[in-house]
Amino acid sequence: MAVVHALDDYYLAITLLITIGYQLFFFSIAFNFAGGTNFVWLAIITLAFSGHHHARQIVCSIFIMLWGARLSGFLLFRIIKTGKDDRFDDKRDKFFSFLGFWVFQMVWVWTVSLPVTILNSPNVTKFNQPAFGTGRDIAGVILFAIGFILESVSDIQKYLFRSDPSNKGKVCDIGFFTWTRHPNYFGEIIIQFSIFMIAVSPSAYGYMTGQAYNAQYVAILGPFFLTLLLMFVSGLTLQERPGAKKRYESGNHWESFSRYTKRTSILIPFPPQLYEPLPTIIKRTIFLEFPIYVFDPAKHADQSKVREREAEEGNNQDQRDGQHSHDGLADGQSRTE
Repeated sequence: MAVVHALDDYYLAITLLITIGYQLFFFSIAFNFAGGTNFVWLAIITLAFSGHHHARQIVCSIFIMLWGARLSGFLLFRIIKTGKDDRFDDKRDKFFSFLGFWVFQMVWVWTVSLPVTILNSPNVTKFNQPAFGTGRDIAGVILFAIGFILESVSDIQKYLFRSDPSNKGKVCDIGFFTWTRHPNYFGEIIIQFSIFMIAVSPSAYGYMTGQAYNAQYVAILGPFFLTLLLMFVSGLTLQERPGAKKRYESGNHWESFSRYTKRTSILIPFPPQLYEPLPTIIKRTIFLEFPIYVFDPAKHADQSKVREREAEEGNNQDQRDGQHSHDGLADGQSRTE
């Protein structure tokens, strides 16, 4: 099959244009099924355009397609089960805020796809490649399997936990969540670095030179961008301190949540029996539980909400005590009679 040269020899422009058009279409119908499926289309198109179907290209393309399809499939399943997608309830009526989400998603898709996009591009496929099965390839496949299992299984575990009415408001501390508070995020990071590890093998083993060599290594921006996104933009920063603040102010299983955060690693899976006694400095550095994630009730809680909640709980307790006293008097009178 002939190689298709589209705008540039790294498929950067054509994948960007496809991503922009794809995201704007779904923006126009206000339905977000465009994240994961966009990865699938970019992998299919660049692999088809490449004219070369080396085993490494096929494996990397299939891996990112599997990840993207699972991501969108799980989201669609959740929307069908709940009958709504409430992630944009506070943005739908704000045009620029709503558009901003889709623009950011364009950047996310295009950037994270870079390892596969560049691997499939003409300036890379014109070089020979080492036979698939190198040490890097094997390590990448193993890491992908670990990451994919972590992410997909933990999503199911959390969904099943929250679907049980008896678990309403409780802390999800089952399965993979026993070892890390965010196994899905850790799995996602592992997946992207595993794909890059396989994709960059031609350069790592000296088969690439010049711009192709540089381009393959620049593609590490993809997994790094996703990691920074999950750790400092839309992942942990929106989950950790805000989640703890909400629980503390509402009194929603705060004690069990506090115990859970003390014994469970924030991201890197680790046995809770070993994690809990570790020095704080180790948790803040090696285990990445940076101060920006930590909730301090004295500094971060709205104390007026806490006082209102405590007053309401006190009134409810007084009412219960009064009811018990009334029941006790009534019972005593019945016994006397």
